[in-house]
Amino acid sequence: MADESHTNAEQKARIARQFIEAIPFSKALNMHFDEIGDGVAQISMPYSEALVGDPRTGVVHGGAVSALMDTCGGAAVMSYPDAPAGTATIDLRIDYMRAAEPGCRITARAECYHVTRSVAFVRAKAWDVDEAKPLAAASGAFTIAQGKGAEVKP
Repeated sequence: MADESHTNAEQKARIARQFIEAIPFSKALNMHFDEIGDGVAQISMPYSEALVGDPRTGVVHGGAVSALMDTCGGAAVMSYPDAPAGTATIDLRIDYMRAAEPGCRITARAECYHVTRSVAFVRAKAWDVDEAKPLAAASGAFTIAQGKGAEVKP
């Protein structure tokens, strides 16, 4: 049974990765999976001048950070062991604590910590240089599709 559970977790992680990598928006932000599985996802994106919100300072726009955290939260839900594969954001609250360092890669890590029949709950944080000094923290609720999750074709 443990092997079957491990295989299911790997399959869910693969489906989540395929789904997120197929989204043009994620590709445009050059998002990269660092880790995924068992309700946890870590995704990063490199610094890009195309994402700068203030040309004077070179700081990445908060909307790019928000998109990264939202995508990471969805991936965490999709990889949660007992949740179906489909999801959509219902609500995402983000508290921004500081601006990202210009030129630095931004990383988000999300954990799906509770799932009901129709809603999954997620906590996330984003950082650049030092994980102990986050740029932002988020909490969100995501829908989960009823029934068996179908494999997404990119």
